[in-house]
Amino acid sequence: MHIEGEATLLRIFIGEADKHGHRALYDVLVEEARAAGLAGATALRGIQGFGPSARMHSSRVLDLSSDLPVLVEIVDEEAKVAAFVGRVTQLLEEAESGGLVTLEKAHVIRYLHGASANSD
Repeated sequence: MHIEGEATLLRIFIGEADKHGHRALYDVLVEEARAAGLAGATALRGIQGFGPSARMHSSRVLDLSSDLPVLVEIVDEEAKVAAFVGRVTQLLEEAESGGLVTLEKAHVIRYLHGASANSD
């Protein structure tokens, strides 16, 4: 797959404790992105954050949270990302999860498979 130039960045902000059935919601989102043939997805764990409740979630030892913020990022062609947004909404509703979903324009400078990509 080759992507260069204009693309779309999909960001999904959820909590680490959010579940879809018995699985972590971020895990399901990444797997679904893969199944949809998107270029790639990354789940990142935040060290601190808050959402609509204004409750602070932190990885500091004194106030260790079991629900750290998680960000799932996906970049691909606009049409492919737009087609996937409906699935994201469905998964969040099934999980009865709050969250924030954003779309941004992205300019891809380099997206190439290296030698290790064949072993994925």
